[in-house]
Order: sequence, then structure tokens, then C-alpha cells
Amino acid sequence: MAVKTQELKLDIERIGRVSAILTQPDNARACYVLGHGAGADMRHAFMEKAAAGLADRGIATFRFNFLYMEKKHGRPDQPAVAHAAIRAAVAEAARLCPGLKLIAGGKSFGGRMTSQAQSKAPLPGVKGLAFLGIPLHADKKPSSERADHLAQVAIPMLFLQGTRDGLADLGHLKPVIAALGAKATLHEIEGGDHSFAVLKKSGRTNDEALAEVLDTLAAWIAISAKAQAE
Repeated sequence: MAVKTQELKLDIERIGRVSAILTQPDNARACYVLGHGAGADMRHAFMEKAAAGLADRGIATFRFNFLYMEKKHGRPDQPAVAHAAIRAAVAEAARLCPGLKLIAGGKSFGGRMTSQAQSKAPLPGVKGLAFLGIPLHADKKPSSERADHLAQVAIPMLFLQGTRDGLADLGHLKPVIAALGAKATLHEIEGGDHSFAVLKKSGRTNDEALAEVLDTLAAWIAISAKAQAE
């Protein structure tokens, strides 16, 4: 299997230009528009491993920097700016990957901003949202207010969450998932933190935990694609 990687520049209308990377295996059946977390850019080791692992599973990824990270500003962008970046990324991914099923979401902040954007106006061509550790609340301050907008999302959603994630207490997240009904799927990574890292006493490695995350995501994309085709 050959994998093509393209370094790109993404124009965000009336806002600016940011860096992006398309990783596309020649057997790709879908493209995942993958937003980074609040504290690390698209080249962070987690993002690199996720892109490589998904390519091995036949999933292309379109990574991009949010403007604040591109400009090396400390504070994350305002939601409207982040939403504009996501819309630009989705449009560019659709242009570069014609015929591939589009999924959007990302790590932590990237996933939350994507769901907000989708709740305000559907992202054109996007068939599902996948969250790699959604930040449901501030660290160790359980709440579900950040999830209120999810009720406005009509497409399928996959929530991949570590059971030790201090930003997503499962006691608050599970009722949110239940209220969303059949469109929402929760997969728990036993012992995983917000980045799916596990303790040594768990008996498995961080790479093994990440493999579970990526296997689950790839399987969910395949199942949802089949369901939508029927």
C-alpha cells in the first residue's frame, strides 16, 4: 500500500492562511478531517500517530492548524474563527479527495469546535463526526453544559473516551450519549486518560490503547458507510 503525504496551505476566508497536511493511502475509503487539541498543533506526536495509523486502516486524514497555533498565539481562537477554519478544511478535503466519505472531528478542542460548527450549519458533505476525547468540562470539574449543542447535530457521532479522562467524567457523559439516541455511539478506552495514555499496571502500552481507538474509528466509519448506502 502506498501512502501519499501533501504539505498544503489552507486559506480561511477573511481570516488568514494556515498549514495543513493530507495523508492519503491509495486504498482510502474515507477522509477524516482531523482538528488538533488546544495545546498542540497538527504535528504533535499524537496527531502524527493517528494519521499514520488511520492510513494503515484505509482512512485518509486532512490535518490543519487553527489560526492561533499557526501564529503561535497562546490563547485558542474564538469559536467563530475556529469554525471558519473547520469549514475551510472540510471544503479543501472534499476537493482533494473526491468520492471519499467525509468524516470530521478531532482531538479534544478540535472535536468540540467541529461539533459546534456542525450544530450551527451542517458541514457540506460530512457524513459523521468522530471525537478523540471530547472535553466535556474543565479538568476535574464535572458538568455537561458544553454538550448542549450536540442535540442540534443530526448526523452520526462517535465518542472515543478514556475512562480516566479528567475532562470527560463518564457519569456526566453517558447521560448525554443516551439522550442523543441512536445517532451517538460511545466507546470507552479502559484506563485511558484524555490522550488515551494508560498506566503501566494496566498490562498494555499506550500504542496498544491507541490501536484500539483507531480500530474502533475505522470500523465505525465502515459500518456507518454501509448503513447510509442501504
